[in-house]
Amino acid sequence: MRCEACSSSSLCARYAPVSTTAPSRSSLKRRPFFFYFFNRYFFNCEPSISCSTNRPTDSSSSSSSLSTSSYSRRWYNPLRRRQLDETPDIERHWVEADQPPLASQERFTVASYNILADRNASWHKDLYSNVPYSYMNWDRRKRLICKELIGWNPDIICLQEVDKYFDLSDMLATAGYLGSYKRRTGGSVDGCAMFWKADKFRLLEGESIEFKSFGLGDNVAQLSVFEIWATMANRQMCNAASRRLLIGNIHVLYNPRRGHVKLGQIRSLFSRAQNLSEKWGNAPAVLAGDFNSTPQSAIYKFLSSSELNVMLYDRRELSGQRSCHPAQVLGLKQQFSSPLKLIDGLLKDCWTDEEIKVATGKTTCNIAVHPLKLNSSYATVRGSLGTRGSNGEPLATSYHSKFLGTVDYLWHSDCLVPTKVLDTISIDVLQRTGGLPCKGIGSDHLALVSEFAFTTPTNVGINATT
Repeated sequence: MRCEACSSSSLCARYAPVSTTAPSRSSLKRRPFFFYFFNRYFFNCEPSISCSTNRPTDSSSSSSSLSTSSYSRRWYNPLRRRQLDETPDIERHWVEADQPPLASQERFTVASYNILADRNASWHKDLYSNVPYSYMNWDRRKRLICKELIGWNPDIICLQEVDKYFDLSDMLATAGYLGSYKRRTGGSVDGCAMFWKADKFRLLEGESIEFKSFGLGDNVAQLSVFEIWATMANRQMCNAASRRLLIGNIHVLYNPRRGHVKLGQIRSLFSRAQNLSEKWGNAPAVLAGDFNSTPQSAIYKFLSSSELNVMLYDRRELSGQRSCHPAQVLGLKQQFSSPLKLIDGLLKDCWTDEEIKVATGKTTCNIAVHPLKLNSSYATVRGSLGTRGSNGEPLATSYHSKFLGTVDYLWHSDCLVPTKVLDTISIDVLQRTGGLPCKGIGSDHLALVSEFAFTTPTNVGINATT
Protein backbone atom coordinates (compact mmCIF):
# COMPACT_ATOMS: atom_id res chain seq x y z
CA MET A 1 0.00 0.00 0.00
CA ARG A 2 1.29 3.47 -0.86
CA CYS A 3 0.68 6.36 1.47
CA GLU A 4 -0.87 9.31 -0.37
CA ALA A 5 0.46 11.83 2.18
CA CYS A 6 4.14 10.85 2.08
CA SER A 7 4.31 8.81 -1.17
CA SER A 8 5.97 5.99 0.67
CA SER A 9 5.82 2.53 -0.83
CA SER A 10 5.93 0.99 2.62
CA LEU A 11 3.32 1.06 5.29
CA CYS A 12 3.09 4.52 6.88
CA ALA A 13 2.82 4.88 10.61
CA ARG A 14 -0.67 6.29 10.28
CA TYR A 15 -1.82 3.02 8.71
CA ALA A 16 0.10 0.78 11.06
CA PRO A 17 -2.10 -1.24 13.36
CA VAL A 18 -2.42 0.19 16.85
CA SER A 19 -2.44 -1.96 19.92
CA THR A 20 -5.93 -2.00 21.36
CA THR A 21 -5.41 -4.47 24.13
CA ALA A 22 -7.38 -3.25 27.12
CA PRO A 23 -5.56 -3.15 30.43
CA SER A 24 -6.61 -5.67 33.00
CA ARG A 25 -8.73 -4.56 35.94
CA SER A 26 -5.88 -5.34 38.32
CA SER A 27 -3.52 -2.99 36.45
CA LEU A 28 -5.78 0.02 36.92
CA LYS A 29 -4.83 2.21 39.88
CA ARG A 30 -7.70 3.58 41.83
CA ARG A 31 -7.29 7.34 42.24
CA PRO A 32 -9.16 9.49 44.77
CA PHE A 33 -11.95 11.74 43.61
CA PHE A 34 -10.08 14.98 44.28
CA PHE A 35 -7.37 13.92 41.78
CA TYR A 36 -9.88 14.01 38.93
CA PHE A 37 -11.65 17.06 40.36
CA PHE A 38 -8.52 19.25 40.48
CA ASN A 39 -7.31 18.07 37.06
CA ARG A 40 -10.65 18.87 35.46
CA TYR A 41 -11.35 22.10 37.38
CA PHE A 42 -7.96 23.79 37.40
CA PHE A 43 -6.19 22.40 34.37
CA ASN A 44 -9.09 21.26 32.14
CA CYS A 45 -7.34 18.01 31.38
CA GLU A 46 -7.69 14.32 31.95
CA PRO A 47 -5.07 12.20 33.70
CA SER A 48 -1.96 11.59 31.58
CA ILE A 49 -2.42 9.30 28.59
CA SER A 50 0.24 7.51 26.60
CA CYS A 51 -0.08 5.57 23.37
CA SER A 52 2.36 3.98 20.99
CA THR A 53 2.34 2.17 17.68
CA ASN A 54 3.72 -1.31 17.13
CA ARG A 55 5.58 -0.21 14.00
CA PRO A 56 9.06 -1.76 13.99
CA THR A 57 11.97 0.68 14.07
CA ASP A 58 15.65 0.28 13.51
CA SER A 59 18.23 1.22 16.12
CA SER A 60 19.25 4.44 14.39
CA SER A 61 15.79 5.93 14.60
CA SER A 62 14.62 4.42 17.86
CA SER A 63 15.13 7.55 19.93
CA SER A 64 13.36 9.83 17.45
CA SER A 65 10.49 7.43 16.96
CA LEU A 66 9.95 7.20 20.68
CA SER A 67 9.68 10.97 20.95
CA THR A 68 7.21 11.23 18.06
CA SER A 69 5.17 8.10 18.59
CA SER A 70 4.61 8.42 22.30
CA TYR A 71 3.16 11.19 24.40
CA SER A 72 2.85 11.79 28.10
CA ARG A 73 1.94 14.88 30.15
CA ARG A 74 4.86 16.05 32.26
CA TRP A 75 5.22 19.00 34.64
CA TYR A 76 7.96 21.43 33.67
CA ASN A 77 9.46 24.05 35.97
CA PRO A 78 10.80 26.90 33.82
CA LEU A 79 12.49 28.58 36.81
CA ARG A 80 16.26 28.45 36.65
CA ARG A 81 19.01 30.00 38.67
CA ARG A 82 20.08 33.23 37.07
CA GLN A 83 23.68 33.71 36.02
CA LEU A 84 25.93 36.03 38.01
CA ASP A 85 26.26 38.52 35.14
CA GLU A 86 22.47 38.85 34.75
CA THR A 87 21.97 40.85 37.96
CA PRO A 88 21.50 44.60 37.36
CA ASP A 89 23.55 47.15 39.26
CA ILE A 90 21.69 48.50 42.28
CA GLU A 91 21.70 52.24 42.91
CA ARG A 92 19.91 53.95 45.77
CA HIS A 93 19.59 57.70 46.27
CA TRP A 94 18.70 60.03 49.11
CA VAL A 95 15.37 61.82 48.75
CA GLU A 96 14.90 65.05 50.72
CA ALA A 97 11.64 66.38 52.12
CA ASP A 98 9.83 68.72 49.70
CA GLN A 99 9.67 71.57 52.19
CA PRO A 100 12.35 71.31 54.86
CA PRO A 101 10.54 71.75 58.19
CA LEU A 102 11.38 74.46 60.67
CA ALA A 103 13.30 72.26 63.06
CA SER A 104 16.51 72.06 65.01
CA GLN A 105 19.77 71.77 63.12
CA GLU A 106 20.57 68.70 65.21
CA ARG A 107 20.08 65.68 62.99
CA PHE A 108 20.48 61.95 63.43
CA THR A 109 19.93 58.96 61.14
CA VAL A 110 18.34 55.59 61.90
CA ALA A 111 18.57 52.44 59.79
CA SER A 112 16.33 49.37 59.95
CA TYR A 113 17.42 46.18 58.21
CA ASN A 114 16.19 42.58 58.25
CA ILE A 115 19.45 40.89 57.27
CA LEU A 116 18.15 37.30 56.69
CA ALA A 117 19.53 34.96 59.33
CA ASP A 118 22.02 32.45 57.99
CA ARG A 119 20.07 29.57 59.51
CA ASN A 120 16.79 30.77 57.99
CA ALA A 121 18.44 31.01 54.58
CA SER A 122 19.59 27.39 54.92
CA TRP A 123 16.24 26.08 56.13
CA HIS A 124 14.11 27.85 53.51
CA LYS A 125 16.07 27.24 50.31
CA ASP A 126 12.85 27.11 48.29
CA LEU A 127 12.52 30.89 48.74
CA TYR A 128 15.86 31.45 46.98
CA SER A 129 15.76 28.91 44.17
CA ASN A 130 16.62 31.60 41.61
CA VAL A 131 19.51 33.09 43.60
CA PRO A 132 23.07 31.99 42.75
CA TYR A 133 24.59 29.85 45.47
CA SER A 134 27.48 32.24 46.01
CA TYR A 135 25.06 35.07 46.84
CA MET A 136 23.67 33.02 49.74
CA ASN A 137 27.06 32.50 51.39
CA TRP A 138 27.08 34.12 54.84
CA ASP A 139 30.68 35.34 54.70
CA ARG A 140 29.87 37.19 51.49
CA ARG A 141 26.54 38.47 52.76
CA LYS A 142 27.89 39.81 56.06
CA ARG A 143 30.57 41.80 54.23
CA LEU A 144 27.94 43.26 51.89
CA ILE A 145 25.60 44.09 54.78
CA CYS A 146 28.30 45.86 56.79
CA LYS A 147 29.55 47.65 53.66
CA GLU A 148 26.03 48.93 53.02
CA LEU A 149 25.54 50.08 56.60
CA ILE A 150 28.93 51.74 57.03
CA GLY A 151 28.53 53.43 53.64
CA TRP A 152 25.22 55.03 54.68
CA ASN A 153 26.77 56.02 58.02
CA PRO A 154 23.62 55.87 60.20
CA ASP A 155 23.89 56.96 63.82
CA ILE A 156 21.68 54.10 65.05
CA ILE A 157 21.19 50.70 63.40
CA CYS A 158 18.29 48.32 64.13
CA LEU A 159 18.73 44.81 62.75
CA GLN A 160 16.35 41.85 62.64
CA GLU A 161 17.02 38.15 61.99
CA VAL A 162 20.49 38.28 63.53
CA ASP A 163 21.99 34.87 64.35
CA LYS A 164 25.69 35.76 63.94
CA TYR A 165 25.80 38.80 66.20
CA PHE A 166 29.52 38.78 66.95
CA ASP A 167 30.40 38.54 63.25
CA LEU A 168 28.59 41.85 62.76
CA SER A 169 29.64 43.54 66.01
CA ASP A 170 33.32 42.92 65.29
CA MET A 171 33.04 44.54 61.86
CA LEU A 172 30.86 47.46 63.02
CA ALA A 173 33.13 48.12 66.01
CA THR A 174 35.85 49.21 63.60
CA ALA A 175 33.46 51.97 62.45
CA GLY A 176 32.88 53.17 66.03
CA TYR A 177 29.64 51.35 66.92
CA LEU A 178 28.62 49.75 70.19
CA GLY A 179 25.81 47.21 70.25
CA SER A 180 23.30 45.10 72.15
CA TYR A 181 21.54 41.87 71.22
CA LYS A 182 18.42 39.94 72.21
CA ARG A 183 17.91 36.39 70.97
CA ARG A 184 14.44 34.98 70.39
CA THR A 185 13.05 32.49 72.87
CA GLY A 186 12.22 28.90 71.95
CA GLY A 187 14.16 26.93 69.35
CA SER A 188 15.04 29.85 67.07
CA VAL A 189 18.60 31.14 67.14
CA ASP A 190 18.10 34.59 65.59
CA GLY A 191 17.03 37.81 67.26
CA CYS A 192 17.22 41.61 67.21
CA ALA A 193 20.36 43.74 67.47
CA MET A 194 20.87 47.46 67.94
CA PHE A 195 24.07 49.45 67.27
CA TRP A 196 24.86 53.10 67.95
CA LYS A 197 27.79 55.46 67.49
CA ALA A 198 29.73 55.57 70.73
CA ASP A 199 31.03 59.11 70.13
CA LYS A 200 27.53 60.59 69.74
CA PHE A 201 25.23 58.62 72.04
CA ARG A 202 25.26 57.47 75.63
CA LEU A 203 22.95 54.61 76.56
CA LEU A 204 20.79 55.62 79.52
CA GLU A 205 18.55 52.57 79.70
CA GLY A 206 18.11 49.41 77.69
CA GLU A 207 15.29 46.91 77.85
CA SER A 208 14.47 43.69 76.03
CA ILE A 209 10.94 42.35 75.61
CA GLU A 210 10.20 38.64 75.41
CA PHE A 211 6.68 38.33 74.04
CA LYS A 212 6.54 34.79 75.38
CA SER A 213 5.99 36.27 78.84
CA PHE A 214 2.71 37.73 77.50
CA GLY A 215 1.69 34.52 75.76
CA LEU A 216 2.51 36.08 72.38
CA GLY A 217 5.06 33.71 70.86
CA ASP A 218 8.85 33.61 70.77
CA ASN A 219 9.50 36.95 69.05
CA VAL A 220 11.44 39.67 70.86
CA ALA A 221 11.92 43.44 70.76
CA GLN A 222 14.38 46.02 72.08
CA LEU A 223 13.91 49.47 73.59
CA SER A 224 16.81 51.84 74.30
CA VAL A 225 16.93 55.37 75.67
CA PHE A 226 19.92 57.41 74.47
CA GLU A 227 21.35 60.77 75.37
CA ILE A 228 22.73 62.84 72.51
CA TRP A 229 25.43 65.30 73.49
CA ALA A 230 25.01 68.78 71.99
CA THR A 231 28.72 69.10 71.20
CA MET A 232 31.62 66.77 71.77
CA ALA A 233 33.68 69.64 73.23
CA ASN A 234 31.50 69.82 76.35
CA ARG A 235 31.00 66.07 76.65
CA GLN A 236 32.48 66.01 80.16
CA MET A 237 30.37 68.91 81.41
CA CYS A 238 27.60 67.80 83.75
CA ASN A 239 25.22 70.54 82.64
CA ALA A 240 25.85 70.15 78.93
CA ALA A 241 22.73 70.62 76.85
CA SER A 242 21.61 67.28 75.46
CA ARG A 243 18.63 65.49 74.04
CA ARG A 244 17.10 62.18 74.88
CA LEU A 245 15.78 59.75 72.34
CA LEU A 246 13.88 56.46 72.53
CA ILE A 247 14.62 53.81 69.89
CA GLY A 248 12.57 50.63 69.44
CA ASN A 249 13.43 47.57 67.36
CA ILE A 250 11.02 44.70 66.64
CA HIS A 251 10.59 41.67 64.41
CA VAL A 252 6.87 40.86 64.44
CA LEU A 253 5.64 37.28 64.03
CA TYR A 254 5.62 36.17 60.39
CA ASN A 255 2.63 33.75 60.32
CA PRO A 256 -0.08 35.55 58.26
CA ARG A 257 -2.88 33.52 59.82
CA ARG A 258 -2.12 34.74 63.35
CA GLY A 259 -2.98 38.39 62.97
CA HIS A 260 -4.22 38.59 66.55
CA VAL A 261 -0.73 37.71 67.82
CA LYS A 262 0.83 40.35 65.56
CA LEU A 263 -1.51 42.98 67.02
CA GLY A 264 -0.71 41.82 70.54
CA GLN A 265 3.04 42.08 69.99
CA ILE A 266 2.83 45.58 68.50
CA ARG A 267 0.42 46.76 71.19
CA SER A 268 2.69 45.45 73.97
CA LEU A 269 5.80 47.10 72.50
CA PHE A 270 4.11 50.47 72.03
CA SER A 271 2.65 50.41 75.54
CA ARG A 272 6.08 49.81 77.04
CA ALA A 273 7.63 52.45 74.76
CA GLN A 274 5.13 55.01 76.04
CA ASN A 275 6.07 54.22 79.65
CA LEU A 276 9.79 54.59 78.94
CA SER A 277 9.26 57.83 77.04
CA GLU A 278 7.36 59.33 79.97
CA LYS A 279 10.01 58.11 82.41
CA TRP A 280 12.68 60.03 80.49
CA GLY A 281 10.84 63.31 80.09
CA ASN A 282 8.59 62.39 77.14
CA ALA A 283 11.56 61.50 74.98
CA PRO A 284 10.65 61.40 71.27
CA ALA A 285 10.64 57.95 69.73
CA VAL A 286 11.63 56.12 66.56
CA LEU A 287 10.22 52.59 66.30
CA ALA A 288 11.88 50.49 63.61
CA GLY A 289 11.61 46.95 62.38
CA ASP A 290 10.04 44.26 60.26
CA PHE A 291 6.33 44.46 61.13
CA ASN A 292 5.33 41.67 58.70
CA SER A 293 2.32 43.71 57.55
CA THR A 294 1.72 45.52 54.27
CA PRO A 295 0.72 49.19 53.79
CA GLN A 296 -2.78 48.14 52.65
CA SER A 297 -3.40 46.00 55.73
CA ALA A 298 -5.54 46.48 58.81
CA ILE A 299 -2.42 46.28 60.99
CA TYR A 300 -0.91 49.24 59.11
CA LYS A 301 -4.12 51.14 59.85
CA PHE A 302 -3.67 50.24 63.52
CA LEU A 303 -0.08 51.51 63.47
CA SER A 304 -0.95 54.84 61.84
CA SER A 305 -4.31 55.58 63.51
CA SER A 306 -3.68 54.07 66.98
CA GLU A 307 -6.84 51.92 67.01
CA LEU A 308 -8.59 49.09 65.20
CA ASN A 309 -11.94 47.34 65.56
CA VAL A 310 -10.79 43.75 65.15
CA MET A 311 -14.30 42.38 64.58
CA LEU A 312 -14.42 44.10 61.19
CA TYR A 313 -11.61 41.91 59.86
CA ASP A 314 -10.70 38.30 59.34
CA ARG A 315 -7.73 37.72 61.63
CA ARG A 316 -6.07 35.65 58.87
CA GLU A 317 -6.02 38.70 56.59
CA LEU A 318 -4.99 41.39 59.10
CA SER A 319 -1.43 41.60 57.76
CA GLY A 320 -2.16 41.60 54.00
CA GLN A 321 0.76 39.24 53.35
CA ARG A 322 -1.26 36.62 51.51
CA SER A 323 -1.89 39.00 48.59
CA CYS A 324 1.80 39.61 47.84
CA HIS A 325 2.96 36.58 45.88
CA PRO A 326 5.31 37.88 43.13
CA ALA A 327 3.14 36.35 40.39
CA GLN A 328 0.13 38.27 41.72
CA VAL A 329 1.99 41.55 42.19
CA LEU A 330 3.61 41.40 38.75
CA GLY A 331 0.39 40.29 37.04
CA LEU A 332 1.91 37.03 35.83
CA LYS A 333 -0.64 34.78 37.50
CA GLN A 334 -4.26 34.66 36.44
CA GLN A 335 -6.53 35.03 39.41
CA PHE A 336 -8.97 32.22 40.00
CA SER A 337 -10.80 30.92 43.00
CA SER A 338 -11.46 27.32 43.78
CA PRO A 339 -14.76 26.33 45.42
CA LEU A 340 -12.88 25.63 48.65
CA LYS A 341 -11.30 29.09 48.62
CA LEU A 342 -14.62 30.75 47.87
CA ILE A 343 -16.26 28.98 50.78
CA ASP A 344 -13.30 29.88 53.00
CA GLY A 345 -13.70 33.54 52.04
CA LEU A 346 -17.44 33.60 52.65
CA LEU A 347 -17.11 32.04 56.07
CA LYS A 348 -14.99 34.58 57.92
CA ASP A 349 -12.83 33.09 60.60
CA CYS A 350 -14.68 33.72 63.85
CA TRP A 351 -12.83 35.38 66.69
CA THR A 352 -12.67 33.49 69.97
CA ASP A 353 -12.63 35.27 73.32
CA GLU A 354 -8.99 34.27 73.79
CA GLU A 355 -7.98 35.69 70.39
CA ILE A 356 -9.78 38.96 71.14
CA LYS A 357 -7.92 39.19 74.44
CA VAL A 358 -4.57 38.57 72.71
CA ALA A 359 -5.28 41.27 70.12
CA THR A 360 -6.84 43.95 72.34
CA GLY A 361 -5.67 43.04 75.83
CA LYS A 362 -9.26 42.65 77.06
CA THR A 363 -11.83 39.91 76.53
CA THR A 364 -14.74 42.37 76.66
CA CYS A 365 -13.27 44.93 74.23
CA ASN A 366 -13.18 44.61 70.44
CA ILE A 367 -11.05 47.73 69.90
CA ALA A 368 -7.26 47.39 69.88
CA VAL A 369 -5.53 50.65 70.81
CA HIS A 370 -2.00 51.88 71.38
CA PRO A 371 -0.95 55.12 73.15
CA LEU A 372 1.44 56.58 70.57
CA LYS A 373 0.78 59.02 67.76
CA LEU A 374 3.08 57.87 64.97
CA ASN A 375 3.96 58.70 61.38
CA SER A 376 5.95 56.72 58.84
CA SER A 377 9.08 58.52 57.65
CA TYR A 378 8.90 57.04 54.13
CA ALA A 379 5.22 57.94 53.73
CA THR A 380 6.08 61.50 54.80
CA VAL A 381 8.98 62.09 52.38
CA ARG A 382 7.84 61.75 48.79
CA GLY A 383 9.85 59.38 46.60
CA SER A 384 9.90 58.57 42.90
CA LEU A 385 6.85 57.13 41.14
CA GLY A 386 8.70 53.91 40.39
CA THR A 387 9.41 53.15 44.04
CA ARG A 388 6.32 54.32 45.96
CA GLY A 389 2.74 53.21 46.29
CA SER A 390 -0.43 55.27 46.54
CA ASN A 391 0.03 55.99 50.26
CA GLY A 392 3.69 56.97 49.89
CA GLU A 393 5.19 53.78 51.31
CA PRO A 394 7.75 51.82 49.26
CA LEU A 395 6.28 49.38 46.77
CA ALA A 396 8.61 46.68 48.05
CA THR A 397 11.11 46.22 50.87
CA SER A 398 11.37 42.42 50.53
CA TYR A 399 11.56 40.08 47.54
CA HIS A 400 11.91 36.32 47.26
CA SER A 401 10.12 33.56 45.35
CA LYS A 402 6.96 33.77 47.50
CA PHE A 403 6.73 37.44 48.47
CA LEU A 404 7.12 40.85 46.85
CA GLY A 405 5.97 43.77 48.97
CA THR A 406 6.59 46.08 51.92
CA VAL A 407 6.76 44.98 55.56
CA ASP A 408 9.54 47.21 56.98
CA TYR A 409 8.96 50.68 58.46
CA LEU A 410 10.50 53.54 60.41
CA TRP A 411 7.78 55.06 62.62
CA HIS A 412 8.40 58.30 64.54
CA SER A 413 6.58 60.42 67.11
CA ASP A 414 5.38 64.01 66.68
CA CYS A 415 8.48 65.60 68.22
CA LEU A 416 10.55 64.41 65.24
CA VAL A 417 10.36 65.10 61.51
CA PRO A 418 12.09 63.19 58.70
CA THR A 419 14.31 65.43 56.58
CA LYS A 420 15.40 62.80 54.05
CA VAL A 421 15.17 59.06 53.38
CA LEU A 422 17.19 56.57 51.37
CA ASP A 423 14.85 55.68 48.52
CA THR A 424 14.15 52.04 47.73
CA ILE A 425 14.33 50.22 44.38
CA SER A 426 11.74 50.16 41.61
CA ILE A 427 9.74 47.01 40.98
CA ASP A 428 11.24 46.83 37.48
CA VAL A 429 14.80 46.65 38.81
CA LEU A 430 13.82 44.20 41.54
CA GLN A 431 12.14 41.98 38.97
CA ARG A 432 15.32 41.92 36.89
CA THR A 433 17.32 40.71 39.89
CA GLY A 434 15.12 37.60 39.95
CA GLY A 435 15.04 37.76 43.75
CA LEU A 436 17.12 38.89 46.71
CA PRO A 437 19.91 38.58 47.84
CA CYS A 438 21.68 39.77 44.70
CA LYS A 439 25.05 41.10 43.59
CA GLY A 440 24.86 44.33 45.59
CA ILE A 441 22.44 43.41 48.40
CA GLY A 442 23.19 40.88 51.13
CA SER A 443 19.64 40.15 52.31
CA ASP A 444 16.16 39.40 50.98
CA HIS A 445 15.07 42.76 52.45
CA LEU A 446 16.08 46.32 51.64
CA ALA A 447 17.47 48.49 54.40
CA LEU A 448 15.47 51.59 55.32
CA VAL A 449 17.43 54.68 56.37
CA SER A 450 15.98 58.02 57.46
CA GLU A 451 17.41 61.26 58.80
CA PHE A 452 15.39 62.99 61.53
CA ALA A 453 15.38 66.44 63.09
CA PHE A 454 13.96 67.55 66.44
CA THR A 455 11.02 69.95 66.55
CA THR A 456 11.21 70.74 70.29
CA PRO A 457 13.55 73.07 72.24
CA THR A 458 16.87 71.62 73.34
CA ASN A 459 16.05 71.62 77.04
CA VAL A 460 12.96 69.44 76.70
CA GLY A 461 13.56 66.10 78.34
CA ILE A 462 16.63 67.21 80.34
CA ASN A 463 16.81 66.24 83.99
CA ALA A 464 13.35 64.65 83.84
CA THR A 465 14.74 61.53 85.47
CA THR A 466 18.02 61.15 87.27
